[in-house]
Amino acid sequence: MPPLPKRRRSRARQNKRMAHTARTPAFMSQCPTCGNARMAHRACPSCGTYNGRQVIAPRRAAE
Repeated sequence: MPPLPKRRRSRARQNKRMAHTARTPAFMSQCPTCGNARMAHRACPSCGTYNGRQVIAPRRAAE
């Protein structure tokens, strides 16, 4: 038989353990071409540029 815990882990102890697992929001940088927010090291979804070059087709504005 596998070993089992003798006592239930309290909520306070559980929350202390889980306190370090919170997710942080993704870092957003500003696109130098159009000025919109984009994720770092990725092509801008609105204008399609990366590192000063056009790499993907720009997304159309919502019509």
